[in-house]
Amino acid sequence: MNNKPLFITGIGTDIGKTLISAILVEKLKCDYWKPIQSGDLENSDTMKVQALISNNESVFHPEAYRLTQPFSPHKSAVLDGITIDEKTIVAPKTANSLLIEGAGGLMVPLNNHCLIIDLIKQLNAEVILVSQNYLGSINHTLLSIEALTQRGIIIKGILFNGDENTSTEDYIISYTGISHLGRVPKLSYINKNTIIEAGKYIYL
Repeated sequence: MNNKPLFITGIGTDIGKTLISAILVEKLKCDYWKPIQSGDLENSDTMKVQALISNNESVFHPEAYRLTQPFSPHKSAVLDGITIDEKTIVAPKTANSLLIEGAGGLMVPLNNHCLIIDLIKQLNAEVILVSQNYLGSINHTLLSIEALTQRGIIIKGILFNGDENTSTEDYIISYTGISHLGRVPKLSYINKNTIIEAGKYIYL
């Protein structure tokens, strides 16, 4: 890894970003930071990832915003009586490499003018795009890549999560020229051991 943080984002919601984040944090022994947590504060994504990590090197940095409601950040913030100010979201200082997990997909709004994709640009991060094979995923993946490319955001590669579909994966990689970083199969159990084992499926 280089000095730029890695930003884990997905082609949609519930695509497996937190699982992939845990596997990468363990594999790379990097730090973890989720800038915005919307809802589920008693079992946040930071807590989920931390519970799956075995190494003693990774540091888990506190969220910039902890929102109580399980909605898009802009709506959750309004319900909490606040407005997210993206200028206050600054990456934590660390001597280690940093992995950042986003909220939802690229076009999720933080307020009335800033989206997750804008935050990625602001943080000067490189993206690992998590995709999944389902009807429509080619469209969603290519749109995500086009949006990132238009904003000049570096895409480190694509990671597929779940069941294999070589036709879909081969088309996406061939069409875009983006690096295929591997595919994590559906895990029967998710625990510290399977997280370590799953690292072998990722080429990074």
